[in-house]
Amino acid sequence: MAHVRLFRHYIHLPFVILGLIDCVVLVLACALAIFFRFFGDVELFGANLKFILPSCVVFAIFNLIVMVALGVHQSRVEEGMSGMMLRTIMAVVIALPLSGFAWFTSSEWLWYLGDSSVLTTSSVFGVFLLGIARSVFFAVIGKDAFKRKVLVLGAGVRARQLLEDLRTPFNRKGFVLAGFVPMPDADIEVDQQYLLNFPGTLHDYVLRSPVAEIVVAVDDRRKGLPMEDLLECKMEGVKIVDGASFYERESRKVALEMITPGWLVFSDGFNVSSVFGAGKRSLDLLAAGALFIATCPLMLLTAIAIKIEDGWKAPVFYSQERVGLNGRPFMVHKFRSMKTDAEKDGAVWAKKNDSRVTRVGDFIRKVRIDELPQLFNVLNGTMAFVGPRPERPVFVEQLTRKIPFYNERHRVKPGLTGWAQLCFAYADNEEDTREKLRYDLYYIKNQSLLLDLLVIIQTVEVVLFKKGSR
Repeated sequence: MAHVRLFRHYIHLPFVILGLIDCVVLVLACALAIFFRFFGDVELFGANLKFILPSCVVFAIFNLIVMVALGVHQSRVEEGMSGMMLRTIMAVVIALPLSGFAWFTSSEWLWYLGDSSVLTTSSVFGVFLLGIARSVFFAVIGKDAFKRKVLVLGAGVRARQLLEDLRTPFNRKGFVLAGFVPMPDADIEVDQQYLLNFPGTLHDYVLRSPVAEIVVAVDDRRKGLPMEDLLECKMEGVKIVDGASFYERESRKVALEMITPGWLVFSDGFNVSSVFGAGKRSLDLLAAGALFIATCPLMLLTAIAIKIEDGWKAPVFYSQERVGLNGRPFMVHKFRSMKTDAEKDGAVWAKKNDSRVTRVGDFIRKVRIDELPQLFNVLNGTMAFVGPRPERPVFVEQLTRKIPFYNERHRVKPGLTGWAQLCFAYADNEEDTREKLRYDLYYIKNQSLLLDLLVIIQTVEVVLFKKGSR
């Protein structure tokens, strides 16, 4: 199994294992630093282990949280081992004051974190040991470890889309593709090199060349499926999964071209309980309140910078009507980043290197400071902290006509940040909006407090590395 599903969100299994290994290594690094600083005797150290472990565990947890926030483990896919370790060093540096603050609030049971030499030595040991542990881990698991061997039934339009969208190194993390089995008398859209042509039945092939999963990606099921054959495979322990569900699991987004209203009705997800609603609102208030307190000085400096650039009579804030929960309009508030007459000719998409953006506006948009006044929208309940980004009514009207299921994103409150913002760059045209909708639908279908927490934590990566900002 290459994925673990926690609270309806798919997490790649090697990342879970690597996170647990990192936690153990960081505990060991802190223990070594304490041993060399205070003990030096193995028996004495062992006798006091129950007093040492709390400091080691808290040190490891804070470092792990920051690593998640900086996208350390995922960076291995795109940036390689060197990029992963550079982010690790940054995470360890950021976690130092957090560990010190933990000692300040709980010094009676985190005795050893109050020593600055222990923290710095633990961090140095941690980076060194993490590098060794990760190198061994990736060498042992190999390129295709934890990956399932997958066979696709069908070779038409849906199968081709699966191949195109999931064969990239970034997306294809959890499976090894065995090939595509064309249906009789059906059009073939997949390149010949990926087709499987074998004598006998599908069950016979599975017996000869075991696969873990069969993905049903047939364009027209009314023409019939080899149900007896699929049942035989299922009885052999092979998992049978619908193409749209497979796409969702592997890419963490919903395949707009594959789904129907029936799929939305009968698939799991889209369940929101009153307990979740209360928990989400509490998380919104806690996160928005904490961020407001932390960024008050920054917001004051931003207001002053806007005034200095555009004059004391120029407005600091920019309010605009957006579409919210259940299609109800509301006013969203932002720091003004464009010229005061930016939309004198009507509403247009924001674009890269937009000439309407001021110098201060260019900076605050890149680091997302312009979005901070939306904290008031979160506090007053018109927005959530995590959710699809709200769009203007004029664009919503256009996009609803052109993009299927676009209105479904209004089933939840719009958010200050969201799953689509983490996974995709800034949308400035219809095709980009279509792609972001795939991620928004994934969030709406699988929303949970865990997914909200992951989005909030990883938003730090968006801000620090300017991912998706324009």
